Amino acid sequence: MSSPDHARRIINLPGRRPDLPFSDAVLVGDTLYLSGRIGIDPATGVAPPDVDRELDLLFSGFSSVLTAAGMAWDDLVWVQVFSPDLTLWERFNAKYVKHFRADFPARAFLGSAPLLLNGRFEMMGIAVKRT
Repeated sequence: MSSPDHARRIINLPGRRPDLPFSDAVLVGDTLYLSGRIGIDPATGVAPPDVDRELDLLFSGFSSVLTAAGMAWDDLVWVQVFSPDLTLWERFNAKYVKHFRADFPARAFLGSAPLLLNGRFEMMGIAVKRT
């Protein structure tokens, strides 16, 4: 039997499609495992044509999951980003850095095949609650 410190808490944002076979995040003790997110426009169900709008939606969604778990960007210890267009690395970084007050988490920015729903970025991560 697992201890209460290792009980799992599923984090799903309101309005999430119930047929998706994954959770937005899973909290185990002080560690949060965030599923991959794409900056999806809720009006269309796909990533918007504008890169900056997609990034705003991506980071907003990531923030919402962190907040739902009682965490913040500075709790992230590992982030992985997939993009089929590596020329967008600097545009991603310009918005990414604005979410941190202190040190950055370990991170990989990887080239990928096309992403779902016309996404240019998919981001996932692990956060550990700072005490």
